[in-house]
Order: sequence, then structure tokens, then C-alpha cells
Amino acid sequence: MTMLNRRTLLASGGLLLGAACTRKFGSPERAGTLPIPRLIDARQQGQMISLRAQDGETAFFPGRRSATLGYNGSYLGPTLRVHRGDDVTMAVRNSLSADTTVHWHGLLVPGELDGSPHQLIAPGATWRPTLPIRQPAATLFYHSHAHGLTGEQVYSGLAGMLVVTDEEEQGLGLPSDYGVDDLPVLIQDRQFEDGRLVMPTGMMIASQGRRGNTILVNGAPTPRADVPNGLVRLRLVNGSNARIYELSFSDDRTFHWIGTEGGLLARSVELQAITVAPGQRAEILVSFADGQPVSLVTGQDANASMMGMMGGMGMMGGHHDDEDDASTTETVLAFSPRPGLGGRAAAAVPTLLAARIVPDPDAAVTRRRFVLNMSTEGEGMMGSDGDAYTINDRPFDIGRIDEEVRLGDVEIWKVSGRKMPHPFHIHGVHFDVLRRDGDDPDLLDQGPRDTIVVKEAVELLVRFDKPATKAPFMYHCHILEHEDEGMMGQFTVA
Repeated sequence: MTMLNRRTLLASGGLLLGAACTRKFGSPERAGTLPIPRLIDARQQGQMISLRAQDGETAFFPGRRSATLGYNGSYLGPTLRVHRGDDVTMAVRNSLSADTTVHWHGLLVPGELDGSPHQLIAPGATWRPTLPIRQPAATLFYHSHAHGLTGEQVYSGLAGMLVVTDEEEQGLGLPSDYGVDDLPVLIQDRQFEDGRLVMPTGMMIASQGRRGNTILVNGAPTPRADVPNGLVRLRLVNGSNARIYELSFSDDRTFHWIGTEGGLLARSVELQAITVAPGQRAEILVSFADGQPVSLVTGQDANASMMGMMGGMGMMGGHHDDEDDASTTETVLAFSPRPGLGGRAAAAVPTLLAARIVPDPDAAVTRRRFVLNMSTEGEGMMGSDGDAYTINDRPFDIGRIDEEVRLGDVEIWKVSGRKMPHPFHIHGVHFDVLRRDGDDPDLLDQGPRDTIVVKEAVELLVRFDKPATKAPFMYHCHILEHEDEGMMGQFTVA
């Protein structure tokens, strides 16, 4: 699989939000300052957070406005911070003309609070779930999950970051000054023509997902972050519809990986690159003590690399094959260290992070098998007759329960993908990777996860601690177009 160019992605019937011409936008010289989403801390709001899904207009480039969606704004949403042990009420109002939902991706709550396709919010309505926060500190993700509309609504801007904090994390002395040395980094690729956002449609979108010609961070194209001359925490969220990123630094400096989707690792891991697939998160610590400007970069064709080899990505080593060919990478985010910005300049990277109890594989009472597949006719035209996006040869049916799980059970799920790698996400749980292709897990498989890339068979150790009786949980491919087209199932926990 190769990266689609900008003309391939735009079919003649595509929705163009503005007129197209040939002027070039988004060059590194035009990079602006990294936007920092507003932080809403639930404790400072009396344990009540209000969100409004709304239409808007966003100028991603000067003088070029695009129609977008957002929460409490024109594009994306605020960063929400909740505290372990609290109960937080969310008031989510839908000001759109279409149904929507808000899925708390990675939050461990009962099925009826999950924000799945079963919790639709009609236009003009308000959803008021009270969320019990009973999990360790972690970087999570919230976004639309309205079936058949997820890809379009997330692409248009319905997404944001959700942070769980607790006393154990706070006691580690990690960088924690939000927007200064603790940075939200929500990465997306989006398609632009003449500086205006377009909605890719047509050929190859269903099979490969929506891709773009421009990388955004927190809604800004290739921005620059001013950071302290010291240790900085980056909360990386892959908010793209389909693209996988192989992230490293332009000078090949090392950094420390400290957290996955489910929270902090037991020990920090020194790396030079890390792979992050759609829906995945990674927390890293990087030192800017040398005072030198540097950029976070990605391989231009990370998805193609993943086609050939799932193991070994992101481990110690260079970020591209030809060290003399800078064109093999794209800039994601530039950093300019500045003295006097505060932060934790003298802080050391802690070796030990968070202790956790991993379920005993011998306690597994059930093994289940899942195969993600797409069989297409007509070269993957979205919605064409003959396309089939399935798990275990069945497309999603919201009226069908695919699996029934007992509350408190430990199970082993063996998951694989056909034709291409798929980021596989399970709602309502965190899991551990037991084996990949019959061997030990890869280095980057460790830690508590909720989304993992599969092609070869991957065995997942899952404990089901949250009930799903009033509404089921979902499992699906997190390439959003695959999910919308039917590569999703659902299960109850009782």
C-alpha cells in the first residue's frame, strides 16, 4: 500500500469546503504556534462538564475559512481532566443537524455510559451521563461514534483529549504544568486544497480510509511549540481516521516512553522512535536541555511499512532508511526551547512508574477468535455493491449481540487482520498482549492497551470488570471508514 496523493483522494464528487486552485499552503516557514486546547478540570467545575457539538468555521490557513465541527468551538474540543475516584457528570448538547454521540475512548465505565452508537444524541437533545472514574492516570480520547457517520464527524473535528489523573501519578514528579511542560499533541492528517479543508470521497476511501496531504497538531498545520530547556511530557494521540505514524525526532535524539492507552508503564523505556496507530495514545518524556531546536517527524509512508513488518517498529534505531534523504520524513511538530519558561529543567526521568496487577493467563476461562476482513469489488469504491467489511465474516448489525461475556471473567482473544493491518479497539476494557504471531510480544506491545494493530494473529489477555447489560460494548477496527462500513461487533458483560 502506498500513500495516496492529493488528487487520488479527491474524487469528482467530493465535498469541497471552498474553491480549489493551485496555490501552495502549509510550508514549514508558515508554521504558527502550537494551539493549546482549553483545559477543563472537573473538580474546578463542581464535577460537571458541559460540551456542545456544534458547526463552525475554521481558518487553518490565513484568509481561508473551512466549514468544520467542534466541541465548544469551531474545531476539536477542550482537554477534559478528571480525577480517579470522582463521579463526573457530562452534559453533552447536540447543536448539529445530524445525530451524534460522544465516546469516552479508553474510559472504563458501564456500557450505557460508553457513548457508543447505542447512546445517540438527537439534534437539539442533551445527554447527561454521570461517569464513575475508577482507573489509573492515563491519556484518553473522546470523539463521535455515531455509526455510519463516525468517519465524517471525526474528520470534521468532533474529537478531543481526556486526561485521568491520580495521586500515584502526581507523586512521581512528572512534568505536569499543562501547556508548558505537559503538552497535548493530537495528531491528524487532513486534505487541503487552496488552504481549505476538503472531505475525501470516492476511490480507495473505503479500503484504506480517509487520508490527507497535511498533518495537523491540535488543529494547526505543522506548528511550533516553545518549550522549557528541560524535560517535557508529550501526550501523543493519533486522531487520524486511518494513518499510522512512525514518530521520531529529526536529530535522532532518544526519549523515554512512559505510558500507553491504559496508563503508565511499569518502567520507562528508552526509544528513538515509536509507532502510533489510529486511536492509540503514547506518553513520552523528551529533554530539551541542550537548547537546540528540533522537530518531531514521521515517516511519510508508515502504513506501507506496517504492511510488511509489524514487529520492530519504533525500537532503537533510525527514523528512516536513508539518513541523507530528509524527504522520507514529514514534520509533525517543531520545538523551540526557551529559557525561563518554567517546567522541570532539573528533573530526572523516573525509572519505576506504576505498579499494576496483570491477570494470570491460566485464569482465562474462554478463548475467542476474531478475524477482521474486507472483501471488495470495484477497487474499493465506498458503498459499492459487493463490498464487505466484516469481523468473523459478519458485518455489523446493531440489533445483534455477537459475544456474551461474564462479568469478572478473564479471556484470551486471538485477533488477526486480512489484506492489511487494522488497529483493533475494544470498548470497556484494558488488555495485555500475550503473543504476536505465536512469539513473544514486541517491545511496543507492552503495557495496558485498548487499541492494538493486528495483521498476524495477536493474542490479547482481557479481564472484563465493567458491566454492559443495558447497552453492549463495541469492538472494531479503528480505521474509521472500516468501522462505518461494518468492521465492528458488540458484546454484553453480565
